[in-house]
Amino acid sequence: MKPVEAAVWFIEGHRGEPIGLTEIASVAGVSRFHLVRVFGLATGFPVMRYVRARRLTEAAKALAAGAPDILAVALEAGYGSHEAFTRAFRDQFGTTPEAARAAGTVNGFSLVEPITMTTDTTTPLPEPRIEPGRTMLVAGLRDHFAFEALGGLPALWQRVAARLGQIPGQVGHVAYGVCYGMDGSGFDYLAGVEVAPGTDVPSDLASIRVAAPRYAVFTHAGHVSTVRTTFMAIFNDWLPRSGYQFAEAPVFERYDERFDPHTGKGGFELWIPIR
Repeated sequence: MKPVEAAVWFIEGHRGEPIGLTEIASVAGVSRFHLVRVFGLATGFPVMRYVRARRLTEAAKALAAGAPDILAVALEAGYGSHEAFTRAFRDQFGTTPEAARAAGTVNGFSLVEPITMTTDTTTPLPEPRIEPGRTMLVAGLRDHFAFEALGGLPALWQRVAARLGQIPGQVGHVAYGVCYGMDGSGFDYLAGVEVAPGTDVPSDLASIRVAAPRYAVFTHAGHVSTVRTTFMAIFNDWLPRSGYQFAEAPVFERYDERFDPHTGKGGFELWIPIR
């Protein structure tokens, strides 16, 4: 099975058990590092947040259906006490288990249903070209994004657009979107340009040095808003069968003159660090 499909299958079959990231990654056949990134990019959910949301969703349904013993529901959801379950339930749905049972409905609840991962949700990919790595300093504006909340990316690029051509030491006219610092909840994203080595980057800008032994370079020909499908195809399909491993280095998007920032069309490249 593909890593994300295997992870979802395992999670759905063991919701009430004390499963952790290491065990899920082992079943999926990849490292924790790989799973955190591929699961978040492909689904929009951090792995363990998905586990938690699925447990609480099924618990909410059971309570709304009139489950008489809230502690039994809590234990079935993997919580060791009524108190811990109530805190988690309130954080997820904004109400208590008792109130959910009294209401007798989950209408208005932000339920998380099982993710269906099929080949129909991926994008057929041509084979990438393999490029040797080089060191590159990228400067621009940075923000942190949760996997499930990427709506702020266009606004970040809009802010950067006003600075393009005015960043000290800028090299060429290519723009870069660099993804790094990924953890269980999301990642840092820097939108900017390459600057010359030794550039004194202004204090209101962020910078990151990008380097990896080599890269697999994919072309995303569709609208920029659909890039997640390409990421999913790369990490859930191409990478597991390629013989390469995901290197611990930033992933970046490369936008050249073909890309139209006004319409989001024209295509761009995805550079995936591999070893």
